Amino acid sequence: MSHVGVPRGTVRKRRSLALLTTGVLTIPVLAGCSSGSEETSRGVPQDIAPATRQAVSDGSTVNWAVDALPATFNAFQADADSATTRITGALLPALFPMDASGQPKLNPDYLESAKIIEREPKQVVLYKLNQQAVWSDGREIGAPDFVAQWRALRGKDSAFWTARNSGYERIEKIERGADDLQVRVTFSKPYADWRSLFSPLYPKEITGSPDAFNDGARTTLKNTAGPFVLRSVSKAKGTVTLARNPRWWGDKAKLDTLVFRAVAAGDRTRALADGTVDVADIDASTADRIALARRDRGNNGQPLAHGPGSETTPAGALRSWALAHGSDEEAAEIAQAAREKNRKAVVAYTAEQKALRDFAVRKSLEPAYTQLALNGESGPLADDRVRRAVARALDREELARTVLGPLGLPAKPLGSHLALAGQPGYKDGSGALGDQNTKEAQALLADAGWTRGGAVQPPKDTKAGSEAEKKGAKGDAPGTEEDAEKEAAEGTKDDKEAKNEKAENEKKAGQGGEEEKAGKKAEQDGEGSTAEGSTAEGKKADRVSEDSAASRDEGLYIVGEDNKPGAHAPARAASTGASAVHVLAPARTAAAQSAALLRQAGALGEDGAVAAQDKQPGGAAGAYAPVGTAAPAPAAAKGQLGKDGKALTLRFVLPSGPGSQSLRSVGDKIAAMLEKIGIGTEIIKVPDESYFKDHVASGAYDLALYSWPATAYPATDGRPIYAKPEPATDGSLLVEQNYTRVGTDHIDQLFDQAAAELDENAARELIKQADARIWAAAGSIPLFQRPQLVAVDKKLANVGAFGFAAPRYQDIGFKNRQAAGSPADRKK
Repeated sequence: MSHVGVPRGTVRKRRSLALLTTGVLTIPVLAGCSSGSEETSRGVPQDIAPATRQAVSDGSTVNWAVDALPATFNAFQADADSATTRITGALLPALFPMDASGQPKLNPDYLESAKIIEREPKQVVLYKLNQQAVWSDGREIGAPDFVAQWRALRGKDSAFWTARNSGYERIEKIERGADDLQVRVTFSKPYADWRSLFSPLYPKEITGSPDAFNDGARTTLKNTAGPFVLRSVSKAKGTVTLARNPRWWGDKAKLDTLVFRAVAAGDRTRALADGTVDVADIDASTADRIALARRDRGNNGQPLAHGPGSETTPAGALRSWALAHGSDEEAAEIAQAAREKNRKAVVAYTAEQKALRDFAVRKSLEPAYTQLALNGESGPLADDRVRRAVARALDREELARTVLGPLGLPAKPLGSHLALAGQPGYKDGSGALGDQNTKEAQALLADAGWTRGGAVQPPKDTKAGSEAEKKGAKGDAPGTEEDAEKEAAEGTKDDKEAKNEKAENEKKAGQGGEEEKAGKKAEQDGEGSTAEGSTAEGKKADRVSEDSAASRDEGLYIVGEDNKPGAHAPARAASTGASAVHVLAPARTAAAQSAALLRQAGALGEDGAVAAQDKQPGGAAGAYAPVGTAAPAPAAAKGQLGKDGKALTLRFVLPSGPGSQSLRSVGDKIAAMLEKIGIGTEIIKVPDESYFKDHVASGAYDLALYSWPATAYPATDGRPIYAKPEPATDGSLLVEQNYTRVGTDHIDQLFDQAAAELDENAARELIKQADARIWAAAGSIPLFQRPQLVAVDKKLANVGAFGFAAPRYQDIGFKNRQAAGSPADRKK
């Protein structure tokens, strides 16, 4: 997913967002606030069916699914995506790729050594290149390539369209050593993350001129230096084909060709079954299909107990047969067509399941985490007490179990923004915020002025009704705090009287036959029934309540679709910033009460629609939709908090695509948790393709879920994500990649200190301090590390769920006959 709205030249490495498609709390004492330790943190191991190179056959082709063809082959441009990273990893030098523990590790295919040789007066790094390393045109990799890339990325020449330059601007000069295979890099100021530079390394033919950099590298790479070379790109077929590099000096690639094929997430089950792809990232539903296929291997051709038609009962089958062979010709024709359609679906499903038996699901945790983002730019979340209250309301362990538990992966919440479990320096810093605590969350909201009666009371500095007019006529001063307390007490008294009256009415309504008969007679006489529990009124209230309950799921439309629930109702543009109708999900516990209470307040008309009342205390902004849409229950009914007559409701934006179901499940649980402390949520579902650009990056949300990838360089890569936004000259806000708009000067200072600290242990301590401050600022709440599920042909080795580590493309291939027939393989 691209990063729209990020200024060019502000970040070394644009950490691209990934949806679960699909990543903070109070500020008590920060010192010693961690609840875990790096010594005890362990990551989930990778699952790649490892095999020695001797056990892998030479030759053949592997088809690997990617989301789409890469927008560019230049990894330093703004629209570089995951396909760019995957493909260039097999084509270009990476000097320090991450290993299985998430640490940068020197790549001996390109470097003999690389180390700091001077610290004073300036930091100097000496690279000694592998003497055999050459580009695919035969030219040796050397100092001119380093110089050209530095000049393109240092940010001094605006002709180069680059989105990544952090670190390069710290370089003062690059010199040739004893020969071109020695590269001496001098820094103008210390840079701890120097290993992050020159990966990937492009040849000088690409980085040496703006035209080649901006346009030439977008569609092809003529000169490369990896185990593979780029053979062809076919937009018609949606493929990028790599071939074995004949000039590769390292371990020879086992595969003849490696094809990256664009396959949408929803099409991957079919692509696996028909042999279009051999390797594909998948979702939980496809993983379940593969598990069922493996389980059904020995069913001897019996009908499957799952899939199309599996839920048909014997009685239903008999009824279908009877209709298809009955005397009613029209009904028989319809039934026969339905039976034929079902038969074809069963045949197709059975064939797919048979083919899926040849695949295994490799499972690990992806080097990325999902967070709940809280937009602190404006609205209730601009108050850090409200943000911390949201965080204290969340049961992060339950949210982790929701996603990871069913997959058999460790369901442990993440404790850091800047490292993942298993990485050096990981430490749980969530203690800076505190554990889940409903009472503490409610206390924070109360301190911020959000109270149970606040949604139905006018602001303290306003007067309403005849009493206010009388006081105004007498020239009285504005109401005092004592007046407010008195009014609140009277309001409480009125509430009690209303409850007593309601209880009495319900008691009368339940006394049985005589009152019911009287009520019916009154209706017949045209007098109407005033008894709240009358049969007709009760049924009408029940119907409205049922509509409200059902609307929690069905009434929330997807932005961009035409058939919007309540499309004839005016839009709530003032509160959402969009022209579409957004509806509030009523609290589940209050759905049954909402219609009756609205009717008591005179808000429901005779046709069941909510009447427009401009001066109605506690009314939500904008007009209400008719019955059938999800009108919000009154704040008083569901215990929702408010302030100055406005209910505490947050816009929760979620993606609507089929691959985002898990993310939406997490969102629903978060909404239920917030409901318990009196915070309402307005759930807005939007298409995946506009989720980031039109909502997250633009700030059109209060709450959102998205993911950040892991990094081995938190001082460099973490800063733009958590940096304090700065006002631009045109009045806008420069947020870099900090889409929560929450940051502090202290956090920025800690990042800067860590980036300049050449002692690794000291740098890690500074990063831990920064993480504690990020938790305390409560702009983002890490929830869990994302699951990584990869379907792989079971005969393939050294490919699957890589976890932290970068793939070794030259080792990927099909097991030879001897290895494929091993007992370990037969058990899979």
